[in-house]
Amino acid sequence: MSLDSETSTAATSGRDWFFPSPSFFRSSSSQYGRRFYSNPKPSSSHPISNRPPAASASGIRHRRRVKFARNPIPAPTPAPTQELPQISDAKNASKNNLSFLSQFRCHLALAALTIAALLLLLLRNMHLQSQVKKLQGEILNLNLRLRAFHELDSMNITSSTLLDDHFSSENLRRNLSLFFSFTLLFIPIFIFKYIDYVSKSRFSDNISEQVSLNKQIAYRVDVFLSVHPYAKPLVLLVATLLLILLGGLALFGVTTEDLAHCLWLSWTYVADSGNHASSQGSGPRLVAVSISFGGMLIFAMMLGLVSDAISEKFDSLRKGKSEVVEQNHTLILGWSDKLGSLLNQLAIANESLGGGTVVVMAERDKEEMELDIAKMEFDFKGTSVICRTGSPLILADLKKVSVSKARAIIVLAEDGNADQSDARALRTVLSLTGVKERLRGHIVVELSDLDNEVLVKLVGGDLVETVVAHDVIGRLMIQCARQPGLAQIWEDILGFENCEFYIKRWPQLDGMQFEDVLISFPAAIPCGIKAATYGGKIILNPDDSYVLQEGDEVLVIAEDDDTYAPASLPMVWKGSLPKDFVYPKSPERILFCGWRRDMEDMIMVLDASLAHGSELWMFNDVPEKEREKKLTEGSLDINRLENISLVNREGNAVIRRHLESLPLESFDSILILADESVEDSAIQADSRSLATLLLIRDIQARRLPYEAMASQAHGGSFSKGSWIGEMKQASDKSVIISEILDPRTKNLLSMSKISDYVLSNELVSMALAMVAEDRQINDVLEELFAEEGNEMHIRQADLYLREGEELSFYEIMLRARQRREIVIGYRSVNAERAVINPPAKTERRKWSLKDVFVVITEKE
Repeated sequence: MSLDSETSTAATSGRDWFFPSPSFFRSSSSQYGRRFYSNPKPSSSHPISNRPPAASASGIRHRRRVKFARNPIPAPTPAPTQELPQISDAKNASKNNLSFLSQFRCHLALAALTIAALLLLLLRNMHLQSQVKKLQGEILNLNLRLRAFHELDSMNITSSTLLDDHFSSENLRRNLSLFFSFTLLFIPIFIFKYIDYVSKSRFSDNISEQVSLNKQIAYRVDVFLSVHPYAKPLVLLVATLLLILLGGLALFGVTTEDLAHCLWLSWTYVADSGNHASSQGSGPRLVAVSISFGGMLIFAMMLGLVSDAISEKFDSLRKGKSEVVEQNHTLILGWSDKLGSLLNQLAIANESLGGGTVVVMAERDKEEMELDIAKMEFDFKGTSVICRTGSPLILADLKKVSVSKARAIIVLAEDGNADQSDARALRTVLSLTGVKERLRGHIVVELSDLDNEVLVKLVGGDLVETVVAHDVIGRLMIQCARQPGLAQIWEDILGFENCEFYIKRWPQLDGMQFEDVLISFPAAIPCGIKAATYGGKIILNPDDSYVLQEGDEVLVIAEDDDTYAPASLPMVWKGSLPKDFVYPKSPERILFCGWRRDMEDMIMVLDASLAHGSELWMFNDVPEKEREKKLTEGSLDINRLENISLVNREGNAVIRRHLESLPLESFDSILILADESVEDSAIQADSRSLATLLLIRDIQARRLPYEAMASQAHGGSFSKGSWIGEMKQASDKSVIISEILDPRTKNLLSMSKISDYVLSNELVSMALAMVAEDRQINDVLEELFAEEGNEMHIRQADLYLREGEELSFYEIMLRARQRREIVIGYRSVNAERAVINPPAKTERRKWSLKDVFVVITEKE
């Protein structure tokens, strides 16, 4: 029977078992495994067994060499895709088992060395105790000899024996305590190593991914330390107590002191590592050094915890995470470029109270906010500004700034898209109304689009007062274009630096007519009545015959709320007006440079205020068809305009040749608008407006000497040479109104005196601060800016007095009442600014016909 036949017989009759040999892993060139047969070995009749002894002496090695040389046995050929993973898995499992076994053996050897050292220490202790016993035996022999000489009695011997027994039992307890302390010390180490070994063994047996046991324990410990705030100090306390206990037991085993004293010594070694210097003997010194080393670790961890706690506290204070414990404070939610002027106005308003508290919460870093506020160049006048980082959409952050105890909450509009800004303001109002504690103060919301005002008031209800910044500035620009110099008047009235609106009740004025109320305040000017019979409605410029009822309040313009009070009625001569006033309403030509989002609202306001036949030129880079589409989407029907006609011109307002195509010298007013395309950047918008202003003034100055300078102005009743006429800088005919966003640009324009400017952000901030201080003032501002009702006007002096006539301010006020007007201030011909609420109202003075008066009157 041949070898091949034997191999085939074995393969068919038995089962093949494949085991990788060590040579299989070591040799990459071997491709065959070792094959073992389940059948019995071949009989001696096999031809190979009949070889001579010399051949058989070579053993298996010789047979394998001959067999592989002549007819190698092929290895089983399973599918390649199945054999390779089995081999790699076997390799990994073997390597993991070997590494784990080696690690466990190392740990076991280390533990054995430690136990051996412990046993050596115990043996050393027992050897010392045996020497002590030997010495005690010698002492006993000496005592017996002394007894023979009658030096000691039998009682001493008995006591010595008892002492020896007590000493033996004491030594046993000390040895047990020493062994117990070392056992407690090493048990956790053995447990941890055993868990680690078991987890790794399970992981190596199971090829699929699973979390090991030691990782699970570490995760649980981490969760425990993270969830429970006092877990770290508690663990440190337990570790300290355990160290003191183990150290005391170890000292009790190597010294002759009692257990209580050993525990105290252990505490001293833990508390001060230098206390072990006085230890005597190798055993006590070794234990003392170990306790001191553990004490150093304990105190290092303690210092780490204390340092982390202090750092975390300071970090929370630095980042603005602590709660604000204030009440009756002003809360500002959000951050924008209007914040600086808003804080300035609030600081001025709180000056009479010795200062106040303003809390600012925005989604910015607290340090950055404080740094930006510190750079603001104005005096806070005792007002404290507290910054916190947070979102007004999160109730927890709102509670952090004591929102329920604030007397006023100001929601600033974000810079950027108007719809997104108003949507965020709406969500902020929803969050404020969702506060469980009822709000003590009112909410002042700055909006960017007039169409969103209804939604915000619907959500906020009676708590909300809205200030639509874009609409306010647009209406103010139109008023200032038709009445140059009105911007400065509005700055004086809206700001808290001069005079502003106040509402207060004066019971002593009940039953008095409004004509008498006008001259009852030496330091204020009454402007209206808050009528209790009309549900608290504010009536601006009421009839002279209106009688104040119980509960009515008086609206005045005064320097501060505590600087005015009614006095006895003075004797005032009313007199008569010098001439009848006929408002010269003639067609005007106005130019808009740029495109605003609320262009349709401005067009409607102009159509209601201008004379029939007026023209509105619109010059911007928006295509004409797109303009009509935008105006139509804004609910403006161009065909229904009654008084004005639109003239469209397309071009870039910062390119000179485009501007030269316009008849710039023929316009009565030119409004340079912050273009919609760049309104998100105040600096870029102001740079564009300033460049347009300079180009227009230069073009006008070059054209005027060659144009018809003798032509009369279309719509002005102001004499040439008056201060209003001087505002028409280059042409003596057109007034340029620039919409300015950055206060720095405003300073440049005021120094150069080339434009009657409007500072958007500052005026809006003034209005927000005034409404925050008294929400009733918002009704007054809305009426003064609306198309109907009352508004501010600038009148020439020749409407109220004659040349060289000496009159007091009260007398001029009573003469203006014949026209249903309230005079609130004046400006002399040579003065730079108007005087609102002048002092010494009863003193007479000479007036010039070139002087002007600021009045509140009904719209024509």
